[in-house]
Amino acid sequence: MDATDFSTVRFATTDLPEKDRIALWREQYGRLSMKLDMEPLDEAQFECSVVARTLPGVQMMLTAMSPVRITRTREFLAENNGDLIFIINQTGSVTAHARGRDLVLRAGDALLMNTSEVKIFDRHSHGGSLSFRIPRSVLSEIVADVDDVVMQLIPQETEVLKMLAGYAAPLFNDIALGTPEFRRAAVNHLHDLVALALGATHDAVGLANGRGVSAARLRTAKAYIIENSNRCDLSIGSVAAHLGLTPRNLQRLFEGEGTTFSEFLLTQRLSRAHRMLTEPRLAQSAVGAIAYDAGFGDLSYFNRSFKRRYGATPRAIRNEMTKAEHLQN
Repeated sequence: MDATDFSTVRFATTDLPEKDRIALWREQYGRLSMKLDMEPLDEAQFECSVVARTLPGVQMMLTAMSPVRITRTREFLAENNGDLIFIINQTGSVTAHARGRDLVLRAGDALLMNTSEVKIFDRHSHGGSLSFRIPRSVLSEIVADVDDVVMQLIPQETEVLKMLAGYAAPLFNDIALGTPEFRRAAVNHLHDLVALALGATHDAVGLANGRGVSAARLRTAKAYIIENSNRCDLSIGSVAAHLGLTPRNLQRLFEGEGTTFSEFLLTQRLSRAHRMLTEPRLAQSAVGAIAYDAGFGDLSYFNRSFKRRYGATPRAIRNEMTKAEHLQN
């Protein structure tokens, strides 16, 4: 998917000849397009409609269908690249089976699945879902141990699920994504919201393992750091004081994930700077000003850290973005 790709595909069984409807749907949409085997549980009442929108870094899909069994068999696995799919079951009831476990999703529940694993998805009643297919490389950068939250139930009460569904709904409208700038921002926001929802699942896993308090504190610390990473005076002492912890206890929380407070803060600042450098509306902002706005007080340190992380200087990244914009225009 390139930076100019934001195509929309619509599909409905009502557009197909009734006598060939199920056969065409299973072969053209199921096996050829989605690499899935689909078996209607009630052929006489079978219905399906799909709206799929592809953006650089995420594919969104709204699906409504009658009772059906959806299976990804081993014959299709070689054609998948290990993308992850985040599914919100919006209406009806479904059961997901993968990794040797069954999960029942009520209306509003969600879960993460791996496209390169054998799985069965049973829709027991007429209903709909909203899904986001995201490259594994993207989620693994922003969700620690992302494989641990595959096939973990995210309950409907999780507030960020409502935020995610509400944010995604207008994005199926072409007007909402009229410029490359808006499309990039929308993709970043979708990634962030999915990551937040999966972070809630990490807390649940932590509770099951007796690590819930530490997991919750670390998540709170990360959220505070992300929100305030542009402050040059942000320190482990100020964050610890905000959380009511000692600096040493806060450092231990990060060490439990194999990192440090400083490394996490640096990553957030560099990510912020990278996003700003690739924002067309900030094309005239000086690199030094962007470094300062991202929380860096030392320009030399910023340049060294940025090149070590991204393999290119801030100016090179800026020039690459500018060149891409000119080519698009």
